[in-house]
Amino acid sequence: MASDGARKQFWKRSNSKVPGSPGKAAPPAPATPLKAKRPSTFQEFESSTSDAWDAGEDEDELLAMAAESLNTEVVMETAHRVLRNHSQRQERPPPREAPQPRAEPALAPAPGGDLRLVKSVSESHTPCPAEELRKLSWSGIPKAVRPITWKLLSGYLPANADRRPATLQRKQTEYFAFIERYYDSRNDEAHQDTFRQIHIDIPRMSPEALLLQPGVTEIFERILFIWAIRHPASGYVQGINDLVTPFFVVFICEHIEEDDADAADVSRVPADALHSVEADTFWCVSRLLDGIQDNYTFAQPGIQMKVRMLEELVSRIDEHVHRHLERHEVRYLQFAFRWMNNLLTRELPLRCAVRLWDTYQAEPEGFSRFHLYVCAAFLLSWRKEILEEGDFQELLLFLQNLPTAHWGDGDVSLLLAEAYRLKFAFADAPSHYKK
Repeated sequence: MASDGARKQFWKRSNSKVPGSPGKAAPPAPATPLKAKRPSTFQEFESSTSDAWDAGEDEDELLAMAAESLNTEVVMETAHRVLRNHSQRQERPPPREAPQPRAEPALAPAPGGDLRLVKSVSESHTPCPAEELRKLSWSGIPKAVRPITWKLLSGYLPANADRRPATLQRKQTEYFAFIERYYDSRNDEAHQDTFRQIHIDIPRMSPEALLLQPGVTEIFERILFIWAIRHPASGYVQGINDLVTPFFVVFICEHIEEDDADAADVSRVPADALHSVEADTFWCVSRLLDGIQDNYTFAQPGIQMKVRMLEELVSRIDEHVHRHLERHEVRYLQFAFRWMNNLLTRELPLRCAVRLWDTYQAEPEGFSRFHLYVCAAFLLSWRKEILEEGDFQELLLFLQNLPTAHWGDGDVSLLLAEAYRLKFAFADAPSHYKK
């Protein structure tokens, strides 16, 4: 475990407020000296939040405070345990008489297991419930509680359980008011090009069996068109459509019997439930895009900058791989642009993208800064294959079509652990953020 000094150095960043930064007021002391019991399950979290804050407080400020308070020890313990588990498997060959299948890292929640997430190891005597939920969610969220947890972590729902029904009703009413006011304008000359591009892009998405159902296609068209109309600085850009899928799939799973949403028949879902899923998806996607909108403004400067940052970071982590790509004239923009544009949703199976986003929503600036380290870890996880390839065309084709179809939660957990290790090692000297 890193020393206190190392942890302080880790959180140094250029021109940004970070946990423990100077000038940040400490949270008020607890009203009672008794040590509060830490929730270890989602149900305990749920029951503890009804009176966690006064109903008049603003949920955005609370979640921002929680994001800045993520306990470093918790996540580093997660990363180290995953890496140790992986190293032990690598060093211990399977028995000759009965080769064993690859084991999942111990921190990956078993599908269909109990609803306990990951027990907190924080030493805090007065944990903030929203902060506690983030810590529990970092290592993966069980499917049964993922919809409500994503809505909480995204800031869409307030932590106070008593306020949630009214918030849902208000936001859903507001979304469908947008539909009534703006959706008919999709055929107007000013907007028809936008809608045409959306209409073309949706059939190219996956999973096809789900998204090509007429009802689902129409939902995606409405969500993307309304978002574009309300954000004229960027409008609709290819890539935004892929960011809708994880939210829609997670939320629709509350209303279907199939274990695999890819093959779900959405026509069986009641209309009112489908309306709720549509509105919830719109608002959660909007929350996500608010944090990365410079990725989609004219010339996509956010993505251009992030690709340069990735190149700088990889050159510092593994100069051998970096020089190999340079020698064969492979440019990072040729393969990493899509990684930034689609947040790896096109590089990973949908189930893995959903698991990845569990952590992105639990990690401060997960979809922006932490994503950079995930991309670096993702690239270097193919180090052997990259160095063995000596042809430009074959190397680029490999990087644009990485063989992840067999990946599962264990692979994503290992990727995230390595990404956190890189963040811990390099965030205190972030020259890649100054490009």
